[in-house]
Amino acid sequence: MQRSELRLIKHALEYIPKDDFLSIPLNLRGIYVLYQKVGKNNAESHHYNFVYIGMASNNIRGRIRKHKEQKGNLWSHFSIFEVWDNISDEEIAELEGLFRHLYKYDSKANALNQQKGYAKLTRIRKQTEKEWYQ
Repeated sequence: MQRSELRLIKHALEYIPKDDFLSIPLNLRGIYVLYQKVGKNNAESHHYNFVYIGMASNNIRGRIRKHKEQKGNLWSHFSIFEVWDNISDEEIAELEGLFRHLYKYDSKANALNQQKGYAKLTRIRKQTEKEWYQ
């Protein structure tokens, strides 16, 4: 198996149909994204609208299964980004918080993403504003 060139991401799969979630190995840690496929079925003319981003500190497959059971009508495909073993749960949470922050006000992305802001990032932004704009 070839080693990933990335510092944070060990493995990645994108735009997998939600019914294929059982193909994900158990105990993966990292970030996952849920999408709703739009457009025609041929590969050149469809797109995926971002619906939700989440993290799992030990079981991405379980999180996707739960989303499928509870809100499966809101999304059709998923992507997963497994992190290396030396990436802490706090670092995964920071990545998730950053991505959620970026999509917080996206009207298409809020079908499942009814999240609060990422408080740590908000505090850093406010501190940066004070330091840079005084």
